[in-house]
Amino acid sequence: MRLPHLIHPPAWLLLACALLGQACLAQDVARPIAEHASLFEQALAYENGEGVRRDPLLAANLYCEAARQGDRDAQYNLGWMYANGRGVPRDDGRAVFLFQAAAEQGIEVARHLADQFAAVQPDMPDCMREPEPLPVEPPLASWTPVDYSLIAPRDIFKLVNKLAPRFKVEPQLALSIIAAESNFNPQAVSAKNAQGLMQLVPETSERFNVKNAFDPAQNIRGGLTYLRWLLAYFEGDVALVAAAYNAGEGTVERYKGVPPYLETRNYVKRVLRSFGGPRHPYEDNLVQPSVAMKK
Repeated sequence: MRLPHLIHPPAWLLLACALLGQACLAQDVARPIAEHASLFEQALAYENGEGVRRDPLLAANLYCEAARQGDRDAQYNLGWMYANGRGVPRDDGRAVFLFQAAAEQGIEVARHLADQFAAVQPDMPDCMREPEPLPVEPPLASWTPVDYSLIAPRDIFKLVNKLAPRFKVEPQLALSIIAAESNFNPQAVSAKNAQGLMQLVPETSERFNVKNAFDPAQNIRGGLTYLRWLLAYFEGDVALVAAAYNAGEGTVERYKGVPPYLETRNYVKRVLRSFGGPRHPYEDNLVQPSVAMKK
């Protein structure tokens, strides 16, 4: 199957216009790579020879690094390269994997294209199999945990410090999750109907017997129960726990690590910085650790 390629950011816009039968403004003027160009912009320039010597292989490598960091346009364009064998050997499995990743970040055109490969087994490209450590500054060793006694509402701060030890969860981690999820708003509701301080979706509330997700004590107990389970399941790896809390444990297992979603990667970095470290004690007899993460 030959797919039309997208050569200008946003990477999915021109195809969307074509599918809708609408015209898009062209931006075909060749230009040198800007000094602070993003990985995606660099890849785009090398793929199309815009201001630099055309180098599809270098473009694919740059796209892959950007895709690993969660750039959905890079995921789409690299998927196109694999689907058409341009700059890389044709590989429908890798193409559908990348189209699905882009679709999961909101590119509907990528979802449409992934559906065209419905019979193909997705295959993660080698360059995304072992992600490098999350790019963070300053180094983890010099991070200072956030002092939530100065930030969190007093009643919530006291409640977390009272309940968290009962669930074998450090209060600092629970407060970091609450800050990232709801900014300490007990009435917060997301577009996906996640509710309350720790943004429990109805399925999670039911899973952990939370009757009223807008009641701070019930919500915190439910969130702590889930964190306790995640800590055991991912053996105390705070990055994986945070990623699973944000995107689901199944998604973390499917990507064998922090998924390549920009939102999730930023969420994980925020929690790590706020918590102040990469590891948390866990109960090794609570649940069998993830088998998928050991494969």
